[in-house]
Amino acid sequence: MNKDKIWLSSPHMGGNEQKFVNEAFKENWVAPLGPNVNGFEEDIRKYLFSDSSREGAVAALSSGTAALHLALIMLGVNTGDEVLCQSMTFAASANPIAYLGATPVFIDSEEDTLNLCPDQLRKAIEDRVSKGKKPKAIIAVHLYGMPYNVDEINRIAREFEIPVVEDAAEALGSTYKGEKCGTFAEYAILSFNGNKIITTSGGGALVTKSQAAKEKAVFLATQARDAAAHYQHSEIGYNYRLSNISAGIGRGQMEVVDNRVNARRQMHDFYVNLFSEIEGVKVYSAPNEDYFSNHWLSVISLDEKKTGGINREALRLHLEKLNIESRPLWKPMHMQPVFKDAPFYGDGVAERLFENGLCLPSGSNLSPEEKNRIKTGILSCFEK
Repeated sequence: MNKDKIWLSSPHMGGNEQKFVNEAFKENWVAPLGPNVNGFEEDIRKYLFSDSSREGAVAALSSGTAALHLALIMLGVNTGDEVLCQSMTFAASANPIAYLGATPVFIDSEEDTLNLCPDQLRKAIEDRVSKGKKPKAIIAVHLYGMPYNVDEINRIAREFEIPVVEDAAEALGSTYKGEKCGTFAEYAILSFNGNKIITTSGGGALVTKSQAAKEKAVFLATQARDAAAHYQHSEIGYNYRLSNISAGIGRGQMEVVDNRVNARRQMHDFYVNLFSEIEGVKVYSAPNEDYFSNHWLSVISLDEKKTGGINREALRLHLEKLNIESRPLWKPMHMQPVFKDAPFYGDGVAERLFENGLCLPSGSNLSPEEKNRIKTGILSCFEK
């Protein structure tokens, strides 16, 4: 039977996006400036900081990758520098390091959050410092929406006076000790790619601690044009601003962001219940009450010694035949051919997670019929 494909995470419109886009067309605001950009930035700022003890500002950009690139530039990362980076993550977390001619130094994960391991981070810093190469920054990722160990990572960063860049691309709506992810570091980045919690089709944001830092980021993101009647440039700039049209989509999406988070958390609960009586399958959940994950993607790992020989790949291929998308966890960066010569500090956690882990359909727009197809498909694999 040829049924429509169930995607891992597809865009989910709220209904009011068209209103903001139509206003942009009506007023001819189709450039990468305009009221939707300003409004979208303010929507995000209020969402992150209204209930926070911290203050910040937001620059809407063309992608989360652009935001990370600018963050590293503003931290002074240059050719020959080293930047510590979580190994288990999407390549976009690491690529901007290479853009700047710097060297990524990859760090293993901890088992319970899948995120940056504090012990391996400390080991890496001490070793790099002993070699005369104090890292310029730490990139810490809230993987699949699960917050990293903010207290411990930030404590180590302060001890060694190394700034943190918080990669919250997958974590809009997640919190740690009641504070929103995206507010814990010198710079944080968000992504609004088509598969994220909310989307602007393609886009991202840089979250800064001050208005001055935001203004510097916007300056760099608009080709670093000096204040002159003619076009004059004293610094290298980039074409990284978000368009007013895309920002209009984002404004509509911000109206429903909490609904999207709740729906994805319900999908996580769906999988917890589904696998509760299947031996050998672990559904990754918050390690304690300090962590509140948006569960952008729900993640499981399989122990084939306990599942009757069913491993990650067997389940993935079984679902693929049923036109249901699933995906292995991110292949760690230190295992990627492009970064094969980069230093790595770890003891095999990320490799094991990649070998045994699987991301399951987690979209906020999955219908009851689609959920039933997923349940039936998974159970049929384990009943073989």
